[in-house]
Amino acid sequence: MTHQQYMQMALDLAARGSYSTAPNPQVGCIIVADGQVVGRGWHERPGEPHAEVYALREAGALASGATAYVTLEPCSHFGRTPPCADALIDAAISRVVIAQLDPNPLVAGRGVEKLKAAGIAVEVGVLESAARTMNCGFRSRMERGRPWLRVKLAATVDGRTALANGASQWITGTAARADVHDFRARSGAILSTARTVLRDNARLTARTERCEQQPLRVIIDSQGLLEPTASLFQESSPILLVQTAATPDRAVQWPQHVEVWTAPSTERRVDLQALVAELGRRQINDVWTECGAELAGSLMQEGLIDEWVIYVAPKFFGATGRGLVEIPIFSNIADAPKCIFTDVRQIGADIRIIAKPDTGLGE
Repeated sequence: MTHQQYMQMALDLAARGSYSTAPNPQVGCIIVADGQVVGRGWHERPGEPHAEVYALREAGALASGATAYVTLEPCSHFGRTPPCADALIDAAISRVVIAQLDPNPLVAGRGVEKLKAAGIAVEVGVLESAARTMNCGFRSRMERGRPWLRVKLAATVDGRTALANGASQWITGTAARADVHDFRARSGAILSTARTVLRDNARLTARTERCEQQPLRVIIDSQGLLEPTASLFQESSPILLVQTAATPDRAVQWPQHVEVWTAPSTERRVDLQALVAELGRRQINDVWTECGAELAGSLMQEGLIDEWVIYVAPKFFGATGRGLVEIPIFSNIADAPKCIFTDVRQIGADIRIIAKPDTGLGE
């Protein structure tokens, strides 16, 4: 087998932690001796052993002289667990093949340096793009100080998100809605607005057996529209209620699982740049956004959207239906924002499009 094939095996293992590793990255590791996989491991939960430790435990004495394939640079510092670079050195591994360097400034090449200093051969960059994509949220928080932000929209073939009277449930089918819950379960936070919550009577929880911990529900309510009796608050998972200094003070007694955060504001609107930075400080890697056209348009104009997830239903609502995003009117087609489709597939009767803004700068 090739380096790429072994690394793909490690990536497949890493993916098993997609519902449970946050705020840590997803990491997989395999140990190969004489062409045979003798150890496998992946990082399962924060505070528990890292992928390399599990793989080394399975390999035992066979790790001596073997090659380790790791999807992320082994850590070199003491955190909740000891350094994985030291574990590989102590096991007498002869070579370490790494998909990507760790963007965490506490590691950032130091793991590789430690391995090389111990006489271990190191190769970096095998299936790097796939590894970076897998941990795009962790990488975003480490490199930009903010989470990777996805905006989910559901629309008809003619691009309408609701009828003229506001009715929108349900545009898509059950398979697409189950897919949304899967995305929710893999996210650190769900971002929405009070208007969306009230319109849909939304709870914004991940209702899937795969979910180990409910995401933080972040609700923008700068106008003080929500009441503690809303369905949203009947679920006990944490809520961050985002208001501004100008939000009407109604002396509301919120449930214990609700934290009110007063965000910086511009013209009585929440400063979205400050909000995503705050979520980064709270160690949120990925934000899943379910909102109306106004917030979607604002996030787009602020350059905060990293990925669009758009479900298109085989229906037509006509010209009076509500649109996807509110953005300025353009007089030239060349001025219109562009995106790049990265994945298009059928989910039940609907089509799911995943796209990234086309910045013209590449990844």
